[in-house]
Amino acid sequence: MVNVGLQVRLEAKPGKEKELEEFLRAQLPYALGEPATVAWFAIKLNANTFGIFDAFVNESGQQAHLDGAIAKALGEVAADLLAKPPVIEKLTVLVAKLPGSGEVPDSLG
Repeated sequence: MVNVGLQVRLEAKPGKEKELEEFLRAQLPYALGEPATVAWFAIKLNANTFGIFDAFVNESGQQAHLDGAIAKALGEVAADLLAKPPVIEKLTVLVAKLPGSGEVPDSLG
């Protein structure tokens, strides 16, 4: 079960949209290497706005991700690729549907 997550909004500098998209795609191996990261998504909201959504079982997993390779790499490229600092929001997951969790709770059944 996931309990916490992160939502990160990234706005590319004009002309840096493709580079930001490529940067995000390149982060997947790092996310796969984080055992506490249950779900990780890099998304494109519009031509210059991108995002990351990820979910964790607990806050220690969330913090490990924030201290990890993806956050470090983002910090290294932010000045070059981003129009403004990333907006990072910590969130609480109320309910989730994940692969392998096909059971329907009694309250929905």
